[in-house]
Formats: sequence, C-alpha cells, structure tokens
Amino acid sequence: MEYKTQRHRGTEVLYNEELTDGIIASAIEVHRNLGPGLLESAHEECFCHELHLKGISFERQKPLPVEYKGIKLDCGYRMDIVVENKVVVELKCVDKISTVHEAQLLTYLRLSKIKVGLIVNFYTEVLKNGIKRLVL
Repeated sequence: MEYKTQRHRGTEVLYNEELTDGIIASAIEVHRNLGPGLLESAHEECFCHELHLKGISFERQKPLPVEYKGIKLDCGYRMDIVVENKVVVELKCVDKISTVHEAQLLTYLRLSKIKVGLIVNFYTEVLKNGIKRLVL
C-alpha cells in the first residue's frame, strides 16, 4: 500500500487514515470470504454491505458531472463508492492496477474535490497487494 502524507507543522499526518483503515478492513473482510475471481459488481455489493455493517456511511455509483466553462455537464462518469464524502473508492477486478486506473482515480479526485482515493483490486491473491492509496 502506498501512503501519501502531508507535512503539518513539522509532523507528517496521513489524510483520513482512520477512515481509510476502516475501508481497507472492510475490503479485506470481503476478500477473505469471497477470494478473487468474481465480477466487480459482486465485490461491490458485498463491500457496500460490509461498510454498512461497520456503520460507515457511503454513496454508491455517485454521479460525477464535469464542469466546463461554468456549466456542469453530465458525461456519465460515476464514482464506484464515495465514503463519508472524504474518500473515493474505485473497485477493480483486473490482473494489475495500471497507470490508467491511477489516472482515472486522480481525475475523479480532482473533479470531486476529494483529497483521498483508494483503488481496491479484488483480483489479487493477497488483497494488500491490490490496494493503492492516492492523495491529490
């Protein structure tokens, strides 16, 4: 996992560390029970249920309009999960997280003005190897 930090008066702090720890714990629980190999939609359903069980509030398939020259355009972008309006979670079931996936998440962060995002790739054998944390 990659953690980006912010310097604050001589100390380093992680953005929303406690919240992202809860999100990651939820993803690990889902992966522990399902393993790799299912469709992203199945993992998303179970992951959202796990967040709910932990009392973590979230929005699923949240629309993300693009603002261009003062107007909002609905271009069909949807963020997989937005947790407490503080963390964007993009779920994947792919061989490897690529730079395209990272660029997608960074774009979502920029457009939504949310600072922290997680890519969770459920296709990996050990989930911690499939989690990437990005900070805008």
